[in-house]
Amino acid sequence: MNKPPMTYSQKLTIVVGMLGFVLLLVIMQLWLLMATMNAFLAHDDSIVWPAAWASLACFGLTLGLLINLYRIEK
Repeated sequence: MNKPPMTYSQKLTIVVGMLGFVLLLVIMQLWLLMATMNAFLAHDDSIVWPAAWASLACFGLTLGLLINLYRIEK
């Protein structure tokens, strides 16, 4: 059974939700950068790699949302 195409307001709601989630991810990445730089400058190297992996995961989530956004537009 084919679903009817989404209306403009439905797409807009999805995009605004995605934008809010991306904003949270970017803020988290900025916090990770500041915390990592603070620890690195205090010669605490134990947090650098876990923070890098967490930041990479945030990037992956953001990239996945971008790919889904292109799917919604089609």
